[in-house]
Amino acid sequence: MKKIKTTPLAPQEFEVEQISDNEANIMAFPFETGYAISLAHPLRRFLLSSSVGFAPIAIKIEGAKHEFDSVRGMLEDISDFILNLKEIRFKLNNDATEEEIHYTFAGPCTITGADLSNDEVDVVTPDAPLATLNEDSTLNFSIKIAKGIGYVASEDTYDELEDGYIALDAYFTPVRSATYEIENVLVDDNPNFERVVMNIKTDGQISPVDAFRNSLEVMYAQLAVFNSEISIKAPATIERVEESAELKQLTTSIDSLGLSARSYNCLDRSNIKLIGEITLMSTNDLKNVKNLGKKSYDEIVEKVQEFGYGVGADLADDVVAALKKKIEAAQAQ
Repeated sequence: MKKIKTTPLAPQEFEVEQISDNEANIMAFPFETGYAISLAHPLRRFLLSSSVGFAPIAIKIEGAKHEFDSVRGMLEDISDFILNLKEIRFKLNNDATEEEIHYTFAGPCTITGADLSNDEVDVVTPDAPLATLNEDSTLNFSIKIAKGIGYVASEDTYDELEDGYIALDAYFTPVRSATYEIENVLVDDNPNFERVVMNIKTDGQISPVDAFRNSLEVMYAQLAVFNSEISIKAPATIERVEESAELKQLTTSIDSLGLSARSYNCLDRSNIKLIGEITLMSTNDLKNVKNLGKKSYDEIVEKVQEFGYGVGADLADDVVAALKKKIEAAQAQ
């Protein structure tokens, strides 16, 4: 007699393959036949439509009255300038949701995204071109940058704009692409189970893993209405999936950081084995590691940041608790 199931198999494996800072493959398995695509398709929709990003929503250029105008001494006309501006990806600092930022440039010069970074905003596409100014030309302009999701047409960004401003179509989504593949995996000699592999590429405003985490939060929030009405509790495995991605990164050996021999040896002699141990340390704790000089300290901080975290990272309480258990186990070996 064949085994008869009363509940579908719940996937337990979750993996993240970091391809670059802005691209990652996120994998989960094993799913029952048909379940993988049932989850992957809405997650893809949420990734593309609900990821939070930043975009310019209005611009004022001294000497220009409309988007088909031109500015003396600037190679690009205003319409080309605006098209270039839309390719530059911003990130507001200090948790701001909207900022008005003023810029002044004098020619001759070529203005790129890197020239727009300041204390109020970072530019994650520093090489993107904006404008070229001739000698003795001056360009003064102001940009309104806002935080949002999805696409908002120019007529919907403001009810009323100050004189001189041109409203812009705003494309907030930081996810450049989100695709998925469904593969077969073997479980107990049964080849009909499935694995979902999601490839996520972002523009640098957010990491692929954070974009995926945000899409999960939005998906859960949308489903919560059913939970509140009929009192269904989310399975514990959902929480484990969220934790396992972050924990797998945080419990990676410091070998993966590619540190110099001096920096690595300082950590190793202090029995610091995992990247997560560094994220739990304060800057003073790390600086006080025995024989760790400033050059080694700076190298470790930079390498941990490249891995997606920082010294003294603000981690969720449940992640910290699980990480400390992993650290204790690693140190006991």
